[in-house]
Amino acid sequence: MDMPLNQFKRALAAGETQIGLFLGMANAYAAEVVATAGFDWLLIDGEHGPNDLQSIIGQLQALGQYPVKPVVRTVDHDTARIKQLLDGGVQSLMVPMVESASEAERLVRAMRYPPHGIRGVGTALARAARWNGVEGYFGKADQEMCLIVQIESTAGLEGLDDILKVEGVDAVFIGPSDLAASMGHLGNPGHADVKAAVEGAIRKISAAGKAAGVFSADPVAAAAYQAIGASFLLVGVDALLLRNSAVALADKFKKADAGKTGAAY
Repeated sequence: MDMPLNQFKRALAAGETQIGLFLGMANAYAAEVVATAGFDWLLIDGEHGPNDLQSIIGQLQALGQYPVKPVVRTVDHDTARIKQLLDGGVQSLMVPMVESASEAERLVRAMRYPPHGIRGVGTALARAARWNGVEGYFGKADQEMCLIVQIESTAGLEGLDDILKVEGVDAVFIGPSDLAASMGHLGNPGHADVKAAVEGAIRKISAAGKAAGVFSADPVAAAAYQAIGASFLLVGVDALLLRNSAVALADKFKKADAGKTGAAY
């Protein structure tokens, strides 16, 4: 059986623009619906979304038959949880709140087998190795791993230069909301100071030869970020798409019904 190839990592390395969406509903059926929408990648969110290991694996299985590329955001930096995700078949990890090169180095080691890392060996139980079905898995696994570290604090910005020097960090994703809070602008990621910090980070990441990513639901802002070097973007959230559409539909028909009621008098 062939080793599954990490097409997201290859797309980032090639500089191909990747447009993605948050998956926070923790549901494989909903994930499969979104997989047909035309996004390049989908972020299964284990940090803020109510996902656990089984729901993440279920979504990976649902997405597997489509060309969309899955990425998983971890809860934290815990190496044991990372091991479980990798064994479950995750190849691209986004890790929140990375603030130093030493943290990035530990994350790189968590995703690699000895002697280059500390990933535990248990392929007989691992979906990633197709339960020992992938020939030569140990010699191929490390090169298919993609580590995305998330910068979302002033401390992370201060450590960015050193983080970018860490071998094994494939990409850096900027989180404007938490960054805004860290800068004293809670709830206002569009603040001029925050936007300037995001733009400066994107330019720095791109200049270092790493893929730069950012969240922006504003098409104009997203285009501006792309113009200065952002190559992978998150542009929305599945739960918000559902809620906003549901609110709009309910409002549309309630207004129509109110109009009919008024016309009867």
